[in-house]
Amino acid sequence: MSNPPTEYYSEERWQNWIDRIKDEEIDPEDESSARLLLNLQDDTAIAIAKIVAAYDDGELDQDGALEELAEVREIVLSEVDIDDEEKRLLVDGVQTSLVCVFFAAEEYVVGGSAEEGSVTDYLGAAVDAEAEEDLDAALGYAAQAGTRIIDGEELDIAVVEELEYGLVTEWINGLDSLQSAMSDPEVVEEDE
Repeated sequence: MSNPPTEYYSEERWQNWIDRIKDEEIDPEDESSARLLLNLQDDTAIAIAKIVAAYDDGELDQDGALEELAEVREIVLSEVDIDDEEKRLLVDGVQTSLVCVFFAAEEYVVGGSAEEGSVTDYLGAAVDAEAEEDLDAALGYAAQAGTRIIDGEELDIAVVEELEYGLVTEWINGLDSLQSAMSDPEVVEEDE
């Protein structure tokens, strides 16, 4: 085992994004605001993709990968210190989208890619479970779709267009970031 990179993601990096959100006028309808929120999400997805890739390449063992994922999860999913409620809700939306990405990565590290069914099959099952208010099952199915994406299967983001807005659509949004990160794990520059 070679020495893994010192850090995949840092508290400071996350805080820099949060500070930018605090400092800027944020309007979710405005393209630059939407881009800032998407970059925040993509940046985290890239860190997760790099951990999974390091695991796949044997640079991290299973425990090491799970530990790295847990560290990033703790940074990204902890409560954000933003006074502006609307901005806090927008960051919360990003965090919600990323929950599924973390679960998918952990599930992939522990058990590999889901064997049966396609990304679309799993997302359909997630939508059905959400409709029945079984959110744990919905998250489980969405995470299994995520393991397929990590394994290289394509997510057709058009699926979202037919769905009613809810947790599953948020999670699919996160999985879309994961898919981009898996195909192009280039770091999002904070000043973009």
